[in-house]
Amino acid sequence: MGVKHTEIDNLPGGIIAVNKPSGISSHDVVNKIRRLYNAKRVGHAGTLDPLAEGVLVVLVGRAAKACEYISSDKKAYTATLRLGLTTDTEDITGELLSKHDGRLPTFDEVAKVCEGFCGKIMQTPPMYSALKVNGQKLYDLARQGVVIDRQAREIEVFSISCRPTDMESDYIISVECSGGTYIRTLCADIGSALGCGGVMASLRRDEACGISLNETYALNEIEEMSEERRQAILIPTERLFDDLASVRLPEFFEKLFRSGCPVYQSKIKTSILSGRAVKVYGSDGEFFALGRACEHDGESVIKSIKIFKL
Repeated sequence: MGVKHTEIDNLPGGIIAVNKPSGISSHDVVNKIRRLYNAKRVGHAGTLDPLAEGVLVVLVGRAAKACEYISSDKKAYTATLRLGLTTDTEDITGELLSKHDGRLPTFDEVAKVCEGFCGKIMQTPPMYSALKVNGQKLYDLARQGVVIDRQAREIEVFSISCRPTDMESDYIISVECSGGTYIRTLCADIGSALGCGGVMASLRRDEACGISLNETYALNEIEEMSEERRQAILIPTERLFDDLASVRLPEFFEKLFRSGCPVYQSKIKTSILSGRAVKVYGSDGEFFALGRACEHDGESVIKSIKIFKL
């Protein structure tokens, strides 16, 4: 995720939480943030389809290196499920494949089926997705009319609820789920289980990486800010690792750690369990790295995973 550069950005790194509008791609948002922050490295912590709106976590500067280490992948969404239709993209933007002519399910029937999708389930990624098979993105193949078998993956739906709307066919569903969950596919699978088909008519991401919708800024807001204000709204990179334990290194051990040497836990009086990742703070109290507790020469140490601040 994000653009790879060997250069070090002059501007400090951090997180900008964007309220992505419907109708533009996540890539468009990233490009705009790159220009606004004059940053070489910019990435994001999970894409949103052009149809979708809501929380897009954009990583600026050195924070872009955090993508693969984000400790919590829980996400929250609000979507509109439209029953009675199926499309090739599993949302309303796709080509219509079928239309249900019979009775549509009642609210009680819909709610009961939704409940059945709570927990760990297997989900087959849609053809219209950015996943790669043999080096090719699935949506590129789909646009060529090519459909290939996809392996189902385990996801987890932590909670799901639905409520009716003024339209008999439409239901608002609220979902908390693991990263990698396709809400489009969830809507299609619910429709299939109900026997009438279903598509996603709208989608809003309400939370990602522990960052909620009320912490986001619209793109036009960010554009109108002064450079000083843009820097001020950057969320510290360590926010991505809120659920991790932390250690603070005295100056001598900080220098060792920064040079790649493991730090013995007995020396810094910590007791992080082996295998656990940990936030690492310097002698000045500033977060600068991620580490991991492990065994080294028969003793427990903390080794560096990634340095975020020189």
